[in-house]
Amino acid sequence: MSNGESNHRIKNTFPVQLPATYLKQIRRNTITHEFDQSSPEDELLPQEDDEQLSEASKLLRLGVQQQQAGELIAALKSLQQSLEMFRALGDVQQQEQALSFLALVAYASGDYKSVIFYSQQCLALEKTTPDLLLQMQALSHLGNAYRHLNDHNKAIEYLEECLLITQKLQDKRSQVAALNNLGLVYKASGNFVRAIAYQEQSLEIVRELQDNWGIEQVLKNLGNAWYALDNYPKAIAYYEQCVKVARTLNNPRSASQVLKNLGNACYAIGDYAKAIIYYEERLQLARELKDKRSEEQSLGSLGVACEALGDYTKAIKYYEERLLLARTIKDHRIEEQALASLKVACYALGDYAKAMQYQQGTSTNS
Repeated sequence: MSNGESNHRIKNTFPVQLPATYLKQIRRNTITHEFDQSSPEDELLPQEDDEQLSEASKLLRLGVQQQQAGELIAALKSLQQSLEMFRALGDVQQQEQALSFLALVAYASGDYKSVIFYSQQCLALEKTTPDLLLQMQALSHLGNAYRHLNDHNKAIEYLEECLLITQKLQDKRSQVAALNNLGLVYKASGNFVRAIAYQEQSLEIVRELQDNWGIEQVLKNLGNAWYALDNYPKAIAYYEQCVKVARTLNNPRSASQVLKNLGNACYAIGDYAKAIIYYEERLQLARELKDKRSEEQSLGSLGVACEALGDYTKAIKYYEERLLLARTIKDHRIEEQALASLKVACYALGDYAKAMQYQQGTSTNS
């Protein structure tokens, strides 16, 4: 898998892409279809004798490689150059390919209006040279972009069209994506029951494909949907499965995110001891990853959970560690929160002298 995903905020969306051999998480929890790296290049873009067409094809290939490596600015430049050359040559099919990848790059960079612009141009060209794979691609991008722009009706309309094409093509990998994306739109619109129904279908298919990257993402999305419904036991069941898969994939960042949700769900049902176990696991991962923000959050959550169990001594220990970390990273807001938590915990323990120290913004460890 590419290391590029760690450089970007990950999404929960699966953009349906061109012919693929596996699902891959590339950005913001996104699972996307990638080209088979072992396929001969001429299967993707036929070599041409014409010098200009050959140069345009090379630029398109380069843009694809840059996109897959997470080099989005370079990819955008290469793909735009190839698009202009294909337009000058009147090669409609290659224009569609370039527009499709431009939409993908725009999506990865969070420029959703440009996603719509490129995808609509691609669909307009499709009227003259129909290609179901490219139509599926464009419709998927349009649906995902409109979801991020909070136009849920348009998002559903495009994604339902996309799903119909995936079914017509009997493309199970793309069905996984389309069903999951529809679930995300319905979740965003507040229709959690419908969201869960689509994502359950997505999970069934991705399990048939035995694609652990896809399974991990769909499990996480199902956990999030049940959490939003305040059905914490169901959320916990999906999150626990998700963490197991994330560990088998050696995906600690994803595991860390889900462990936070697991701890919060356990806390919500009053299972403070189990919440502490998950928060401690997240704390360990945060330290291994040198993720100071997750470490600080974990320490705060552990303090709160220990207080809920009446273990103020342990709560103070975690709050002190959080205070020290806040001062190390010079985050005054977190420092103030940690001091306030320490003051309350010391009052609860009856240690009024120490509580006064924290009230004055000092600590025995400072």
